Amino acid sequence: MSIELQCPVPHFNHETIQMAHGAGGVLSRELTRKVFLPCFGNSSLDTLDDQAKLSIGAGKIAFTTDTFVVSPIFFPGGTIGDLAVNGTVNDLAVGGAIPLYLSAGFVLEEGFPLTDLQKVVSSMADAADKAGVQIVTGDTKVVEKGQCDGIFINTSGIGVIKNGIDISCTNLKPGDSIIVSGTLGDHGMAVMAARKGLSFQSDIISDTRSLSALISEILDEVPEVHAMRDPTRGGLAATLNELAEASRKGIVLDESTLPVRPDVQGASELLGIDPLNVANEGKVVVAVPRESAEKVLRVMQRHAYPSAGDAAIIGEVVDEHPGMVIVRTFLGSKRILEMPLGEQLPRIC
Repeated sequence: MSIELQCPVPHFNHETIQMAHGAGGVLSRELTRKVFLPCFGNSSLDTLDDQAKLSIGAGKIAFTTDTFVVSPIFFPGGTIGDLAVNGTVNDLAVGGAIPLYLSAGFVLEEGFPLTDLQKVVSSMADAADKAGVQIVTGDTKVVEKGQCDGIFINTSGIGVIKNGIDISCTNLKPGDSIIVSGTLGDHGMAVMAARKGLSFQSDIISDTRSLSALISEILDEVPEVHAMRDPTRGGLAATLNELAEASRKGIVLDESTLPVRPDVQGASELLGIDPLNVANEGKVVVAVPRESAEKVLRVMQRHAYPSAGDAAIIGEVVDEHPGMVIVRTFLGSKRILEMPLGEQLPRIC
């Protein structure tokens, strides 16, 4: 049976899928723009926000989906289960939505311990309860031993968008302040610390948690927020490059303000990894008019995770160098913060 291609045939530098295609960097973007958008493109998808914003009657909902393949499935500070719930809840919340309902799809490998499955499901239930959402539908598939690495989880979510909220990665304006809610790189380094063959002595724990309460409070006090993203795959570097590219604006960061824990910085240096490229699972990046930045910062500090001093104003949006992110270094020089080619730490979410 021959299959007639209905979409343009793109040119690639690779003939097969590479690990970097799933890492949230340059190759992920290439895959999205050359394969998926030409076939699936529509007004909801084309913005490439973390969620689709859909009109239902007089209101709007947000809809998102994500698949989790983290290895190992238990790591300092979390499990693949609470990661799956929190990741999907956060993708709804950064679109200005109140998360309500999730689905959960499981791919289980033959021979996977039922006690481990119980731990994963229990962690999901606890995370859903803390986030104020319900898991209302799901599916389970079992594959032969060797066809899956223990357990993979897909979660989709639906939330209601508050009236008057217009948040998108295309909305950055010159003069906006860029704020991050806490320390960077914690999740990726926690997973690395737990991974066989790459472990090292460390007290680093994952930051996986729901951001919905924090974001709801931010929007109650500062509804004029322009954009929000949770810097997951590809870390802060990928997130800011996506924002700059989508809005066709430049971003300038002050390196001295970037909050990175000393142990994360030390582990990153040991492994030759830039912590700005490392995934986070419980932090949010906010772009907001400069006059409202301190108000957003105070809300973040009230939530105090891990500590009140970790949230920081780290940069600003400018008209210059559209689509690029520039870092002012400790030495007063400037460097380009590029979109990561791929994730140095594969399978961290």
